[in-house]
Amino acid sequence: MRELTLQAEVRTQKGKHTRALRRDGNIPGVFYIHGEENIPITVAEKSLKPLIYTSETHIVNLKLNTGNDKNCILRAIQFDPVTDRPIHFDLQGLRENEEITLEVPITITGGTPVGVRDGGVLQQVIHRLKISCLPKHIPDHIEVNVAELKINHFVHVRDLKVENIAILENENSSIVGVVPPTIEKEPTPGTPVAEEAVEPEVIGKGKKPEEGAEGEAAEKKPEVPTKAAAPAKEEKK
Repeated sequence: MRELTLQAEVRTQKGKHTRALRRDGNIPGVFYIHGEENIPITVAEKSLKPLIYTSETHIVNLKLNTGNDKNCILRAIQFDPVTDRPIHFDLQGLRENEEITLEVPITITGGTPVGVRDGGVLQQVIHRLKISCLPKHIPDHIEVNVAELKINHFVHVRDLKVENIAILENENSSIVGVVPPTIEKEPTPGTPVAEEAVEPEVIGKGKKPEEGAEGEAAEKKPEVPTKAAAPAKEEKK
């Protein structure tokens, strides 16, 4: 496990003052360990970069301006959603004889797998593993060798053998494997291509007028009732 030294100052001002710290190129954070009071701190942004932008786990040797040194790990970091710059971080303290739970990255080794040379595709499912161990046994990363993987073969959590470390993942979970290539099915020659669906014609409600009487049904005038015929006069004898 690699160690990284980080110089920090104990922070006395909080709240609104953290904006001024960021403007000056410093990032506020906090150091904590169970059973002790949290220590608000601040570090130069450039000092955090080796700790943030890495694929490995580091033990941090935190040197405070008060003269105290703390061993810790980076537990969390927050980024500005617009600028993607770090705006806050958490460091968790370590005790020599107490196990700690953390995530470590997986590193793929072994070059090109057999299955990939046969046309398959390497697929990594898990990129970080949750583990528990003593601080002195924290690994930079966990290696997974894929050299002998054939198509449809996978490395599972249960296949890993790492000394002094408990892996806190489902033992049946797949970490990495070689899957068959995706082949697009081409249409068989001679197979008719489905015609594009034609939108049906909308027909108005009511009876359809008969041929030769177009428009008659729509514009038929109402009949005017005729007057009843007057009764005939009786002929005088």
